[in-house]
Amino acid sequence: MKVLVIGGGGREHALVWKIAQSPLVDKVFCAPGNPGIAQQAECIPLKVDDLEGLLAFAKKEAIDLTVVGPELPLTLGIVNLFRKEGLTIFGPEQQAAQIEGSKNFSKSLMAKYGIPTAEFAAFSDYDQAVAYVRSKGAPIVVKADGLAAGKGVYVAQTEVEALEALKEIMLDDAFGEAGTQVVVEEFLKGEEASFFAFTDGRNILPLVSSQDHKQVFDGDQGPNTGGMGAYSPAPVVTPDLYEETIRQVIEPTIRGMAAEGCPYSGILFAGLMIDNGKLKVLEFNARFGDPEAQPLLMRMKSDIVPVFMACAQGRLEQQALEWHDKAAVCVVMASGGYPGSYEKGFEISGLDEAAEIDDLMVFHAGTQLKDGRVCNSGGRVLGVTGLGTTIAEAIEKAYSGVHTINWQDVRYRTDIGQKALRKP
Repeated sequence: MKVLVIGGGGREHALVWKIAQSPLVDKVFCAPGNPGIAQQAECIPLKVDDLEGLLAFAKKEAIDLTVVGPELPLTLGIVNLFRKEGLTIFGPEQQAAQIEGSKNFSKSLMAKYGIPTAEFAAFSDYDQAVAYVRSKGAPIVVKADGLAAGKGVYVAQTEVEALEALKEIMLDDAFGEAGTQVVVEEFLKGEEASFFAFTDGRNILPLVSSQDHKQVFDGDQGPNTGGMGAYSPAPVVTPDLYEETIRQVIEPTIRGMAAEGCPYSGILFAGLMIDNGKLKVLEFNARFGDPEAQPLLMRMKSDIVPVFMACAQGRLEQQALEWHDKAAVCVVMASGGYPGSYEKGFEISGLDEAAEIDDLMVFHAGTQLKDGRVCNSGGRVLGVTGLGTTIAEAIEKAYSGVHTINWQDVRYRTDIGQKALRKP
């Protein structure tokens, strides 16, 4: 069969790498892809929001399965478009993708169906939002309602920071349309974890646990990013909490979405905050996490293609997942200055040497070819992912790859996975 993956980041490289291993698959295409993806798939120069172009390509090539990586095409309705034309596509339809596309939608859903989350209020009026922040005080969390590439969240430690966040989002248009409405939330303390589950709209197939590192600097300092690294398994998600997440979060969300008339199929990503063994949902995403996809897919023993097909065709009850016992750790190597401004076009050295290291994969994200040389072209550039029998071994493996690779002004955290080592 022929598979099309939409996207060009580290998540999509991991998806292409996993899909290409399937004995069911003869050919993988990726739009737009990147130089790393080009080693396993044919890259097509189509943007992720060019829905008509992607549809025309899928029809011309008689694509058997399309897998959508990023959230933007989902919220634009690519799944509806492809299904209308009789094409098999993995991901939620446009109305269901609101679970990520609108934080107010997802928070209201959680409130209605009793899914544990932080107290919140939504505002489209700046003055009302300011008054609410002043009435609640700090710490407090301010979020742009729409899609902001993982960067529209401000964890304000002071009232001044919260008011500045409101100004940036609502008056300065830092996130454009995504900031026409804001959600202001109670601050939750604890440790974050990422929980993923495949679903066909009725049946649920959960994945193993994982944890992301959002802040740019060691010790969870500095501004939020799209993610600076991830590992799996995440010891903070105990067996009891794992079952509780399925029961209290995933199942009622899938039931609630169906009851609201927008059944959800694809992969559901719940960002959790865990404090003293109690969980609350921070947010939902409508796709694989990046960088969580990299360690999760490295650990997945099963063929992923039948699972994608089953989700898309409403027969997930026939599927199961097998996992390697090994742990996996992904360290993101980023451009200097990220998540702010950064320079592009620096040649990356050491990729060939890293490719020789056993149990290590270098997933490309923000890379491009320039005169035949691989250079940095984005904020998050590479996801260096290692396997080990323990988290400690996987950390060592990942950083052995990181220390092999270099370019001018490279930035990465040196403490990815350390939280797991502190668990009993």
